[in-house]
Parts: sequence; C-alpha cells; structure tokens
Amino acid sequence: MHARQPQSGDLEPIEKVSRDELQSLQLERLRLTLSHVYNNVAHYKAAFDAKGVHPSDLHSLSDLAKFPFTSKNDLRANYPFGMFAVPREQVARIHASSGTTGKPTVVGYTKNDIETWSQLVARSIRASGGRAGDIVHVAYGYGLFTGGLGAHYGAEKLGCTVIPMSGGQTEKQVQLICDFKPDIIMVTPSYMLNIIEEFARQGLDAAASSLKIGIFGAEPWTDAMRAEIEQRGGLDAVDIYGLSEVMGPGVANECIESKDGPVIWEDHFYPEIIHPETGEVLPDGELGELVFTSLTKEAMPVIRYRTRDLTRLLPPTSRSMRRMGKITGRSDDMLIIRGVNLFPSQVEEMLLQFSSLAPHYQLVLTRDGHLDALEVLVEARDEYVLDHAIQHGRALEQQIKSYIGVTCRVTVLPVNSVERTLIGKARRVVDKRNLT
Repeated sequence: MHARQPQSGDLEPIEKVSRDELQSLQLERLRLTLSHVYNNVAHYKAAFDAKGVHPSDLHSLSDLAKFPFTSKNDLRANYPFGMFAVPREQVARIHASSGTTGKPTVVGYTKNDIETWSQLVARSIRASGGRAGDIVHVAYGYGLFTGGLGAHYGAEKLGCTVIPMSGGQTEKQVQLICDFKPDIIMVTPSYMLNIIEEFARQGLDAAASSLKIGIFGAEPWTDAMRAEIEQRGGLDAVDIYGLSEVMGPGVANECIESKDGPVIWEDHFYPEIIHPETGEVLPDGELGELVFTSLTKEAMPVIRYRTRDLTRLLPPTSRSMRRMGKITGRSDDMLIIRGVNLFPSQVEEMLLQFSSLAPHYQLVLTRDGHLDALEVLVEARDEYVLDHAIQHGRALEQQIKSYIGVTCRVTVLPVNSVERTLIGKARRVVDKRNLT
C-alpha cells in the first residue's frame, strides 16, 4: 500500500518503555484515580463502601479486582451529571451516546481531558501512518457522538489539515476527496464501502484517489472487509477502537506496520478481561468481556467499566502495550447499526407509547449493499385498528430516527403475525446479515 511505515523516532517514549516501567506508571495513576472518584463521586463512595474496599487497599494492579464494576445502568441512574468528579463549571465539553428514550449516557471532559483525548487520537493517527501536514477527511458524525470531534481534534493536534465533512452526502464526499485530495479518511468501514461504490457510480476509480490511509471504527468489521476496502480503495485500512463512556475514539488503535489488532494505550486505560457471568478476571489470551478503568480522566473517570465487548488481550508487538483481538460479539443485547448503538428495549419503550400497536415486536437485520438495514416488525392490537396502527408505525419510525439515530422501516402486521415463544426468551432480534 501507500502509507509510510513509522520509524523509531516517530514514537513517543511511552510507546517503547519496558513492561515494568509501564506497570509502575499504571499503579501510580490508578491510586490517584481511585482516590479522586472516592472523594468526589457519591456513586463510587457508596459502591466502594458497600463492597468494603477503600482506595488505600490498592497495593498492586491485581488488587483492582477487589473493586466494584461500573455499568451503563450506573451512568443512566446518575443522569445527567451525577458521575462527574469535578464541579460542573470545570467541565469544558459534554458528549452523549444514545440511550433509552430521553436518557442518553452522558460524559464530561475538562480542558485537560480534551487535551489528553486529542493527544491520544493524534497518537492513533500516527500509529496508522499519518503525519503532520497530511490532509484528513473526517466522515464520522459530528455533534454529541464522540467520533467526529474526537477525530477532528486529534488530527489537528498532530498538525494535519482537517476536512470536517461529517457523515452523509455521499456524492459530495467523493467530490471533496477528488478536489481536496486528502491523504487520510476517518469513517465507519461500511460507509467507506459506500463511498467506494459512489466513485464507481460516477465512473471513477477509488483506488486511484489520493487516499493512502483509512482509519475505521465505530462498528465491528472483519478482516475480509479490510481486504475488500484495501483492494477497491487502494489504501491501508487500520482499526481504531473507543467508546464514549471511557473517552471516545482513540482508546486503542492498530499500528500500520503490523495490522494485528488495536494497541490499547495502557498509559491512560487499564484493561481487564472478565468472565461475563462470574466477573472473574481472566488471564491474557482468554476470551471474555473487556473492562476498562481510566487512569488520567479528570471530569468523569470510570472504574472497571463493563464495555460488554467480547475479546481477548494479546501480547505487545509493534508497541510496548498489549493489543486487543477482534470483537467477537457482546455480552448483552446491544446492536451496532451503522455505528449507532441500539438496544431492543429502546424500541420496546417507544412501541408501548402507541395505543394501536401490540407489545410484540422483532428487529430484523439485513445488509443493504455494504450497510446494515433494520426492519422493525410490529403488529396491530386487533384487526379493527390496522389502518390506525399503520399510521402509528410511521410515527414509530420517526421516533427511532429522532431519539436513537437509526433509520429503519417499521412494518405493521395483522394480529398474531409476529413470532411468539412459548419457552424461554422472546426472539427479539433476527440477524440475517451473515446469511445474505
């Protein structure tokens, strides 16, 4: 491919330190973080006290296993600002990820947090082969979603020229790539394939464009998709990982010279792999649920945050820090559709607001070209309100789009048309994406 391979002088000293030096730094930062949240966040003081632990009980990194987990429900229960560890006046920016209706997961950042985030995304872009002076086309969504602004600030921090395109307007995406000649694109992998197809629709060859590097995240993607993007797009495709609750994009990033899984920036985030059901910490190499503790966040540190992503920790290769394997699934029922998180329970909450719709539903996922497509099957409460129910179905489509950010088609069916179950859980999700 086209991208320049990093040299030793391109790396920060922390990316080359010994394991002992790194763990010493982690322990120091972890002690400070535990004290910070215990003294400033009522939720953590109560949770630590309930488990009978105190920040002074941390003598080694393995002692972190004594402390309680943090879940998305904890964040929602303290909506909007209850998890902040600094006065709200010191919070420079607020982001949010989609949550239940009207209750997104809120995260806050001090000015120092924004600076740290920018440095880590800059580090991620550099690991991907980017350098100061490169033009970066950002096609992640801007706004409350952390993707767009996270990528933007990181690229600027590295010294790049940023094109803040955001998502959508695929024809214009192609036009600006052709006219502005960016070196790097940051976008979801599925939307990158759409951009490649738009090149072809216009009679252009995406592989002949100026793009040398694609930094792709916000949704799971396979090595097969990587190969297709690299072959059709003529660029190096690199994986970036992050989540709003921990920071945003840039928690981990692949290195262009190895492309063997995102390197976790362990000087800022301490990873664990746990058994999803027992919570037991598993050794490196074993598959389980990824848990993060932030080590340098000021406004909203998280302690043992359960990401629900299933993966494994892998030994260091291109950097001194451990890598994470491909996400193999989730330990909860969350779906990721075109980079947006969606829980079936969110749809259920909205569905129950409509009097003519029965509380039976099914989410059917398919592939529309290279993008995920969602159909929501619902049914009328009885045969006498079918016409009215169809109108409510259109309204439900709009609500899902407005509150969750996912475009879908709601299909209203006659009574008793949605699949029922007599034993066990209802089958709320039918995923046909791997079958088509």
